[in-house]
Amino acid sequence: MNMREIQKMQQRLIKLQEELESSQFTGTAGGGAVTITMSGKFEITAVKIDPEAFNAEDIAELEVMVLAAAKDAFNKVSEAQQKMTSSLTGGMKLPGLF
Repeated sequence: MNMREIQKMQQRLIKLQEELESSQFTGTAGGGAVTITMSGKFEITAVKIDPEAFNAEDIAELEVMVLAAAKDAFNKVSEAQQKMTSSLTGGMKLPGLF
């Protein structure tokens, strides 16, 4: 790989990373009772809870679902990062890339 190819790869990586960071990913739990939106930078940007799905006695269940929805969103961001890296490197693992 020559310097020109490396520079092209770096430019493409920067562009893909910017696209990923501006993307939004949605994680859900309880069949949509809890929805969490997370940016490509792993920042939670929204939490929605269906008030009809819970009552005051269901707080423990609600807490579990919020955690599950957050993990779901996190996994989607991680998966998108892996796909981006894999498409850029052709599947090779390069140190320092996610």
